[in-house]
This record gives sequence, C-alpha cells and structure tokens, in this order.
Amino acid sequence: MDLVYKFLFVALLGFAAALDGTQAAAMVSGAVFCDQCKDGQISLFDYPLHGIKVTITCADDDGQVTMSREETTNMFGTYVMRFDGTPDLSNCQAQVSGSEQGSNDCAATAGPAQKLRLMFRMFYMEIYSVDSLLSEPAQPMSFCPKSSNPVPTPVITPTRPSGPTAPSGSPPFRLPPLPPFPLLPPLPPKSANPVPAPVVTPTLPSEPTAPSGSPPPFRLPPLPRYPPLPPLPPLPPMPSLPSSEASACSHEYWTMPEYKCYWRVLNPESKVALIFGPLAASRYGTDMTLWEGLQGTGDPYKTLLREGTTALLNSYNSLQFPYNSIGVVTHMNWALMGSTRNVLITALQFIRANSGSGNVTCKLTPCK
Repeated sequence: MDLVYKFLFVALLGFAAALDGTQAAAMVSGAVFCDQCKDGQISLFDYPLHGIKVTITCADDDGQVTMSREETTNMFGTYVMRFDGTPDLSNCQAQVSGSEQGSNDCAATAGPAQKLRLMFRMFYMEIYSVDSLLSEPAQPMSFCPKSSNPVPTPVITPTRPSGPTAPSGSPPFRLPPLPPFPLLPPLPPKSANPVPAPVVTPTLPSEPTAPSGSPPPFRLPPLPRYPPLPPLPPLPPMPSLPSSEASACSHEYWTMPEYKCYWRVLNPESKVALIFGPLAASRYGTDMTLWEGLQGTGDPYKTLLREGTTALLNSYNSLQFPYNSIGVVTHMNWALMGSTRNVLITALQFIRANSGSGNVTCKLTPCK
C-alpha cells in the first residue's frame, strides 16, 4: 500500500506542475438585440444588432467600480470578452453603452443591465454567460401589436344638478299656470277638381346647323399607331429560402461552381475577420476571405476555419442543421480562446455535423 500512495503522490505532483504552466483566463459572451416594440423582451419582431458597444463593470461591496471592459458586437450581434487571470466576476454586470454607428435608429435607449452567470469552471478556465441585452428605439415601430390589456377609459356619467331646496318650515315655491292658447282658424275646404300643376320638360339645345353652301366640317386626321414596345427582360431568379429538409454538405460541395447559387447570405469574398470577429482576425489576419478559408488543410487552425465556414454555410441552407449561425460563431470563438486540443475537438465536431453524422446526406442540386 505504501508503494501505491507514493505513486499517487508523484502523479499528483506532476499534474499540479502541468496545471501551473497553463494560462488562467475567463471568457464572457452574450448578444444584443433590437427591441423594436419596446416591450422589454425578445419577440418575433426583434433582430441582432451589429456595432453596439457593451460595457462590463465590476464593483466591490461598497459599490466602487474595480474593473471595466468594453467590446463591440460583430455582424451577428454577439460579443466575446477575455479576462486574463482568474478575476472575481460575481459582482459584474453587462449593459449596452453606445453604438459605433451614429445613424443606428435602435440605439436611442439602452435596456436594463444583466448580471454575469458562471456556466463552466475547470482548473484555471472560467466561462460566463450574459442574458441577451436589449437596445430600444425612441418610439415603438408602427407594426408592433397593441397592448393586450389596455387601460379602459373612465366612464363619466353626467349628473343633473339638483334644484334649490326650500328652507324648512316654508311651503314649496310653484310657478303660476300658463294662460290657454287661442284656437286656430279652420282650414279652407278642399276643391273637388284641383288644377294639376304644369309639367315642364327640359329640352336640350340643338346643335348649330351649318349654313347652306358652307364647307364641310373640319375633322382631325387619325393618329398613327404607336410602334409595339420591346419585351421586358426576364427578372433574375429570387434566392430560395432555407430548406426545411435536413441537409449537410462537406466543404468540397461548397467549392464547386455548380453549387455557387446556394451562397445566400454569405459571399465568397467576405472577410473571415468580419464574419467570425476579432479573435479570428488575430489568428487568420484581416485579408483572408471565406473562399480561401475553405481551402485550408494540414494545420489544426486551418482545419477549424475550413469546417467552421462549411458549418456556417450549412446552417444558412438547412433549418435542421445541428448548429445555427450564432452557434457556429460562438463555438469558433471558444475554440480560438482555448488550446490546440480544443481547436481539434471543435473541428472534429464540425466535421461530424457537416458529414451528416452518417444519417443525413447533401441535398444540393446543380444551379440552373
């Protein structure tokens, strides 16, 4: 038994030494939505906001601010903040603090602040989540539904003023009776043969007749026919909506020219930094496009970008894909903040989803 305890003690020392070499960090993520109806909750009319500034503020027990950090939402309305070390974020809260776009009509009023919630903790890694923040316009939109419980208008019943009361002990005052009206004279007797009223029939003025010997009336010559208009050019085909049928396609399909019409929301020349956020910009640069990201091989981070871009395209093409667009971006940022092992695990999860997990096939048909 002594040998077993010694072995466990040596293993524990080695494990502690390995943990001592890791870098501690805390990550906070969330999203910002436009509350168009100003009802304080996310509904069908609300949408994610891009370019909104979010501030996380931490205070001590006396209410003094000890730490503050600001970040801007990406094109999907999400934000991610990284704090080095192991700070105490239990007394921190996030709130909308402004907008980078001065013309944003939905940044007039910031919604209530939300507290940070610890979702995951292991060793020196902590992940916090924030409930969705709201930003409101100055006035609710005209298409918003009215309140289901309107305040009823008070009903005012008019009351007739009461007459003056006679003092006690005195008889009531009464008006004297009106004199009788004189009798009207009798009507004249009705005639037995009444004279009918004359009937006047209106006559239309006759057209003036031309004098004898005058030239024939002048008539305009007929107008020439207009030439036929050329046929209108055919309208371009409308992009189809995401299919409700389950479909999962690998990156090879998305690089074929016959399936290029399925790039609905994304453009092959869109920048990776704009789609996936600042963490992707620091890893892949600001000039790499999505089309170049689909060609990446031989490196864990290039594989992650290739499969993440493929998963994002699949999420826009099929409503039954395991990840939605915000979920793909969030998992990409989590992987980029972790170790190389986390990058490989996330890339394998995307590969499994893009291959249909053995049950779903690719439903793309060649473009016309």
